[in-house]
Amino acid sequence: MNRFLLAFVLCLAPVLPAQAYWEYGHETVAQIAQANMSPMARAHMQRLLRAAPNLGTPTCPMQNIGDVSVWADCIKRDRVRWGYTNSWHYQNVDICKPFDLKSACADGNCVSAQIDRNFALLANKALPAHVRLEALAFLVHFVGDIHQPLHAGDRSDRGGNDLKTTYGIMPGYNLHSVWDGLLADRAISAAPSIVRAFSPAEKAAVEQGNAQSWSEENWAISKNVAYPRALDGDPCGAKPTMPVIIDEADVAASRAALRQQVERGGIRLARLLDEALT
Repeated sequence: MNRFLLAFVLCLAPVLPAQAYWEYGHETVAQIAQANMSPMARAHMQRLLRAAPNLGTPTCPMQNIGDVSVWADCIKRDRVRWGYTNSWHYQNVDICKPFDLKSACADGNCVSAQIDRNFALLANKALPAHVRLEALAFLVHFVGDIHQPLHAGDRSDRGGNDLKTTYGIMPGYNLHSVWDGLLADRAISAAPSIVRAFSPAEKAAVEQGNAQSWSEENWAISKNVAYPRALDGDPCGAKPTMPVIIDEADVAASRAALRQQVERGGIRLARLLDEALT
């Protein structure tokens, strides 16, 4: 029976809907931010959450920061109303050329531009509460997205979505989904917990910068860690014709980088929320 259930789950795996950084990654970034933002900012956020019914998204509730962190993925199911937001979750910056954010975000429909836009909307206290709450939800989500390296780096394969993989014994995935969920789950779950209040010195070391510098940082991890591990060293070589194998050595070499970016995302998000809400 156990073998049958495992085979059934593996058969379903390739058709499971793709999420941007899956729920666990986004919720962890948000929880780190909540643990490190000021009490005043947390109080302002709680007041904004009362406006959730005015957004008209009852199937995508926002009762706490965990809900807030995945709202932007939840609403994408309504393609008629929210389909235009799909391109806001990523930016395909070519890892095989010098870093060039402008070419990947010429019209502002990319994750870094939307971090800046929604920060400005959240900070504008003249706007109605439900407008600022929507901006809060997008901001929380997109800071998580930009800290998933395959939302920042690309080699003409939609951030690894077209690079098929076998993860251990599990076929049917791609490099993007491995970093979004499977690898992220293992990296985040490792002890000690990364959801904690960081010291002022720890925060000072990583919280500075902006959406553009964070973009380049995660693009570099995509270039120097994610793709080389999957492609046996050459991130810009010939495209594989068969699924690449992500083995335990690849997981061990990649896990620390992903865990570090989740931490950094949460600390940086806390800084943005403090600045926008207080």
